[in-house]
Amino acid sequence: MEWIGEGICLGMRRHGESAAILEVLTADHGRHAGVVRGGGGRRMAPVLQPGAQLHLVWRARLDGHIGSFSVEPLRARAPGLLGNAERLAALNAFCALALFALPEREPQPRLYAAGVALLDRLAEGEGWYGAYLGWELLLLEESGYGLDLSACALSGARRGLSHVSPRSGRAVTAAAAGAYTDRLLPLPPLLADPAAQVDDPRRQMRDGLRTTGHFLAQVLAPALGEHPLPEARARLVARFA
Repeated sequence: MEWIGEGICLGMRRHGESAAILEVLTADHGRHAGVVRGGGGRRMAPVLQPGAQLHLVWRARLDGHIGSFSVEPLRARAPGLLGNAERLAALNAFCALALFALPEREPQPRLYAAGVALLDRLAEGEGWYGAYLGWELLLLEESGYGLDLSACALSGARRGLSHVSPRSGRAVTAAAAGAYTDRLLPLPPLLADPAAQVDDPRRQMRDGLRTTGHFLAQVLAPALGEHPLPEARARLVARFA
């Protein structure tokens, strides 16, 4: 059994004296693990960094085996983020959520493409708040728990959307929310449109993380076995508290 492709390094752990088990995210094979011979040594340490873009060859005797990876570096992203704690927190949250939420070996072309775009923005110093919120929305959608932010659940209006129902995941206008506003989640423009130009991006990011976090913690996590969300995401949220 063999496949060749590219992937994003999500993490690795030591295996035996010198090997490592590498977890990657790929388009055609989803979240996939394999053993890297010598992966626990100093030579491979700079290569197997979270967020790195890798050329991969996976081989195994049988499809159900963990198999082994041959790895070549294509692009390192983590070193350029070491001086920016906020961007590094986003990288770590991305990797942790992918490991937490994605099933093994199921194709993830949309999440992979969005992940590459997000990590490139992080590494290149571009604006990334909208891209990150968009990736969490896509993670919920691909997991079967997508939000409907296209129109008001009560009036059908497509403008003036300002809140999200924590029960249905549907958008609501301020006028329709009325006295129930305090029971609803915020819908900042940056969450509704990741490409939106906004004057208060940090506040938008904070409110967006609150809304996506509700559905990640209260809907997706219980479906995966009542495990709490990764600490890496909580650390990202704390950056915008």
